[in-house]
Amino acid sequence: MTSHTSDSLFDRAKKVIPGGVNSPVRAFGSVGGRPYFAARAEGPYLWDVEGNQYIDFVQSYGPGIAGHAHPKIIEAVREAALYGTTYGAPTEREVLIAEEVVNRVPGVEMVRLVSSGTEAAMSAIRLARGASGRDKILKFAGHYHGHSDALLAAGGSGVANQGLSGCDGVTAGAVGDTIVAPWNVLPEITDDIAVVCVEALPANMGLVPAREGFLQELRKACDDAGALLLFDEVITGFRLARGGATEFFGVQPDVWCFGKVIGGGLPVGAFAANTEIMSHLAPLGGVYQAGTLSGNPLATAAGLATLELLDAGAYQQLEATAARLAGGMQEVLDASGLTAVVPRVGSLVGIFFTDTAPTNFDEASAAADNGIYPKLFHELLKRGVAWAPGAYEVLFPSLAHTDEVIDRTIEAVGEAATAVAGSL
Repeated sequence: MTSHTSDSLFDRAKKVIPGGVNSPVRAFGSVGGRPYFAARAEGPYLWDVEGNQYIDFVQSYGPGIAGHAHPKIIEAVREAALYGTTYGAPTEREVLIAEEVVNRVPGVEMVRLVSSGTEAAMSAIRLARGASGRDKILKFAGHYHGHSDALLAAGGSGVANQGLSGCDGVTAGAVGDTIVAPWNVLPEITDDIAVVCVEALPANMGLVPAREGFLQELRKACDDAGALLLFDEVITGFRLARGGATEFFGVQPDVWCFGKVIGGGLPVGAFAANTEIMSHLAPLGGVYQAGTLSGNPLATAAGLATLELLDAGAYQQLEATAARLAGGMQEVLDASGLTAVVPRVGSLVGIFFTDTAPTNFDEASAAADNGIYPKLFHELLKRGVAWAPGAYEVLFPSLAHTDEVIDRTIEAVGEAATAVAGSL
């Protein structure tokens, strides 16, 4: 623990880092107040620089599926680091993690590793255009695919949390070939669309799952139009199931993006497809993509250690933990007098302060903007529970969140909700 406070570090940070943070949502702009600065984390817990302990449901927005600082993951990283942190040459673990992804996900035959989810989505779009010979892309309002120019239009997550409808510096030309469609409404897919990008389980506008049959309808519509279907699984990949959303929903896209879990908490991303599509990628084909740190030996070591932990029993445990959390939260929120819904799909949990679960971005935005989430967020911090500082995020229970930890969380949510309800 340092001798500095979060406030003093934030003041210093604002002098040398824009907004004092290296990712906008961390500035607490959408919830108010000033951010806590993390000092360390272990299992389900995080401690700030003042020594305050929090039950952490951020888990770095998804990578911490095993909890913070899992001994097997730490040991894998430590062992890898002893042999060097980067080479600029191929390594065995790159092959092993690509083989693991291929073995787990139906339809994936080849994988390219990159260093972030944004890079994965950006590269996958370029690949889809190159493979299809078409220019236009279609995405859904509220789906976040990273911060590359063409995909920022009507994005969820950090973009929505900042109250932005777009982004300065993104030219009209950059999004000129991007079509934005409302979520859960089957769009018209014309013969000039290269790829339809979708979060198979949207988790960047809160948790707003596809309506029954929608993904199947989307798959057929893409087939009929000759367009590729892309699943952005940066969040859902290897979290929903061993084979990700493809296994969970029974729908197979043409292109995948992965991240978060496959890096075990280190910077990583990946995109994947069948051999035919991936053969368009350099050095085999004319679609160029490269990365100095791609397939980093520390990240691949952490990712392999994480995936080794995720067997059938782990997924059963994750789902049971999420069900206990969602059910308990719904019960105490109802008792508090706050109107709220707590959707859950697999091991992901959302929360909306409205009487019905949103089905699209407009409804999710209305729920997120009613001012209740920031109040509950700060009441929970007082009680030692950390949620993401933005109403468009989800909760990430991990293998380290025991029943006792979940029950303490539910108790804190009930107390916090009662306090908020009393102030309205």
